[in-house]
Amino acid sequence: MPSTPGTPRWSQLIEAVRDSGQYATKSEAERVTRIVLSALGGHVVGDERVELARRLPEQAARVLASQVPAVRRLTAAEFVDEVATRIEGSTPATARWDVSSVLSVVASTVGDDLVTRVLHQLPRGYALLFGRAELPPAA
Repeated sequence: MPSTPGTPRWSQLIEAVRDSGQYATKSEAERVTRIVLSALGGHVVGDERVELARRLPEQAARVLASQVPAVRRLTAAEFVDEVATRIEGSTPATARWDVSSVLSVVASTVGDDLVTRVLHQLPRGYALLFGRAELPPAA
């Protein structure tokens, strides 16, 4: 799955996650990034999943695209809880930090237009995980 020109390298993505999450090591940031992208990959489908993979480094795109679509859409809280089960020693609070650290970097990497489209696919509550305010729907 080729990335679009101008896509950051994997090492740049990991360094940005390391800075965002204040992880002690590059390997910790990489492990968390892989886990969060793997979890996200099952919940983003269709054109948005393809475009997300194109705008991320190739290694990130492979992790994201290799996931089987989820049978049931998880709420944001359930998503965080699922990630917590994948990270040894994690709690819901630390998993929320990990998810937000990765997804906020993903958001700044792929751009607002695509993040908006991805958020339209997901249940309410995910915007905060991507570093955005959760606005109520227009009346």
